[in-house]
Amino acid sequence: MEFLTTEQLAFIFGLLGNIVSFMVFLAPMPTFYRIYKNKSSEGFQSIPYVVALLSAMLLLYYGVLKTNAILIISINAFGIAIEVAYLIFYITYAPKKEKIFTLSLVLLVNVVFGLTLAITVFLANGTKRVTALGWICAVFNIGVFAAPLSIMRQVIRTKSVEYMPFTLSLFLTLCATMWFFYGLFTKDYYIALPNVLGFIFGIAQMILYMAYKNSGKNHGDVEAKMNTDHDGDNLEMMFDFSTLSSTNRPQLMRSVSDTYKPSYLVPAVRKWSMDEPNYHRI
Repeated sequence: MEFLTTEQLAFIFGLLGNIVSFMVFLAPMPTFYRIYKNKSSEGFQSIPYVVALLSAMLLLYYGVLKTNAILIISINAFGIAIEVAYLIFYITYAPKKEKIFTLSLVLLVNVVFGLTLAITVFLANGTKRVTALGWICAVFNIGVFAAPLSIMRQVIRTKSVEYMPFTLSLFLTLCATMWFFYGLFTKDYYIALPNVLGFIFGIAQMILYMAYKNSGKNHGDVEAKMNTDHDGDNLEMMFDFSTLSSTNRPQLMRSVSDTYKPSYLVPAVRKWSMDEPNYHRI
């Protein structure tokens, strides 16, 4: 029986990585349909999409510099297109303050990417250029993969998995797995190593989900507690709400008595609300 070559295995895992990443990139579509339907950004923030855009830009540049990296180029070209579309859509319906903030972040992305271009073009050449850019991408991706620690901490604190859906955690874990093996078989450790961390955190998120999915701390429980105590405990719950990400807050507050209306998602980087893909990484 003839076994597959490393090149064939790399292509298979890279293709699977493209498919899973494609699905993860499209995951925010329900969020943006909701924004369109309500003609409001509803407290959702643009940071996850700006971070995803910068990551896709860096990886696309890396794929162009590297040889035989069409699978890296293809998915990140799509990623740039979809993130730009999300940001245009967000800016259209966001309030003025959020529009300005988002445009400032987009400008910052261009500055960071421009500096990366300058460093790799003028201060490195040949293989050193690919190496320098590889390290930049790896460090950036490690930071993105570490970001879900915030939402995991929130799950432990609130004993609720409402904003860390199992399906998304599963697909992100599969995504990290595919790109790890792609990097392994192509000996591209700038791609492989960050995805080890992505796999570990993905597994940790699924374990947390299984541990807390039946905890019973849901909207109904919060509403019941808020409506049965109008004194000190109520104030404590209001304080808890204020510490949640703004993406979480609007949905939670709708289930609370209208008597109490405390005054986003810095998706940590990323308190990344898990109903918005927190990090579309390869």
